[in-house]
Amino acid sequence: MKVIVLAHNNVFDTGLAAVLDTLATANELAELDSFPVPRFECVVAGVRDAVQTSQGLSVPVQPAATVKRADWVIVPALGTKMPEPLLKVLDGRESQDAADQLQAWHADGARIGAACIGTFLLAESGLLSGHEATTAWWLGPLFRQRYPEVRLDEQRMLVPSGDVVTAGAAMGHLELALWLVRQTSPALADMVARYLLVDTRPSQAPYMIPMHLANADPLVQHFERWARNRLHEGFSLDVAADALHVSKRTLQRRMEAVLGKSPLSYFQDLRVERAVHLLRTSRKDIEAIATEIGYADGVTLRTLLRRRLGRGVRELRAVYNP
Repeated sequence: MKVIVLAHNNVFDTGLAAVLDTLATANELAELDSFPVPRFECVVAGVRDAVQTSQGLSVPVQPAATVKRADWVIVPALGTKMPEPLLKVLDGRESQDAADQLQAWHADGARIGAACIGTFLLAESGLLSGHEATTAWWLGPLFRQRYPEVRLDEQRMLVPSGDVVTAGAAMGHLELALWLVRQTSPALADMVARYLLVDTRPSQAPYMIPMHLANADPLVQHFERWARNRLHEGFSLDVAADALHVSKRTLQRRMEAVLGKSPLSYFQDLRVERAVHLLRTSRKDIEAIATEIGYADGVTLRTLLRRRLGRGVRELRAVYNP
């Protein structure tokens, strides 16, 4: 299986290494245990002759235009993590050349995968249009604004959709590479995960910081501040809109446009964040925590935590208080 790894200047060192090391480990273990699967032939390519990582390391690359007939192309993240500098990179010539090259590879039959901020480069090519996708969770508002034709769900860690697949933030590169191995052999992917000590993380939700997402828009930020001080009171869209001096429709539409979720859903995010904080830092029981964040009983809170984080109270306490 021929895999092109597209290295853009300022590529995220960990992301590039995670993809290459995972596939190399799969090759070694397949040979060791005689798995009847094709080897991964990895080629690191660039649209520039000289490529440096975000840490200043030189990456030997083959000219992208000369590399043909790949089964897969993988786009690791850029080291540029914040919206303003990222937009400058995306509007630059190298990113546009990379997007054109992705289109050419795709037209030649390659399927495309991208992780973390690499999903922005893939979206620039237009190949994500009409598809479901995920991205680095804190850049969800920017992604949604720049690529409205993509059906974004930044809570998910891995989203296969047709002939493209996207993965979430940072260590999502491991998820993406293991997914690729799993397409050839689930047993080999399991062995690679065991050797690399990689646990499955189906969701980015446990890692998301609601306040960071709110900073993407002034109205959303005001709602976040207002809501955080009223978790114990429960949620009312009428009360929230009146307090922020906007119509219910304006608040609802802005939240959907920026975060892809309703005011109530975001309010519940804040409740989950507060509940996890109390589980981590206090010995309060679930009933007391439920009361503090506006629920009548612990059963409802347990259900919310399980639905949002995929973990129960005992698991969360075990993680934070081993």
